[in-house]
Amino acid sequence: MGNNQALARYDEFVARGISGEKIDVDRLMEALLARDDLATSRLVDFALSLVNTREGIARLNDYLFTGTQMQRNYAALYFKRKGHVDLLDDAVAQGMIDREQAYSK
Repeated sequence: MGNNQALARYDEFVARGISGEKIDVDRLMEALLARDDLATSRLVDFALSLVNTREGIARLNDYLFTGTQMQRNYAALYFKRKGHVDLLDDAVAQGMIDREQAYSK
């Protein structure tokens, strides 16, 4: 991937995170499944950290309980960073994520 492509991809992911719309969160989570590489996972992680809308947070909550294992882990990381321990407690109790994923620093 050339520098221009990498920058365009970065810009797209950041814009999706800032937008925080349901479709944007979906596209970020789909990117995790489409390309299993370090650059994509870091970029998605960063972009998700920018989500700050009710719609986006609600969508991440959906992924915490219904996504693939990888998507649940990234949603858990989002909520852990935001301090939403109550959601993590529920996800652990329901077997959606393990204790280490929910509470490790």
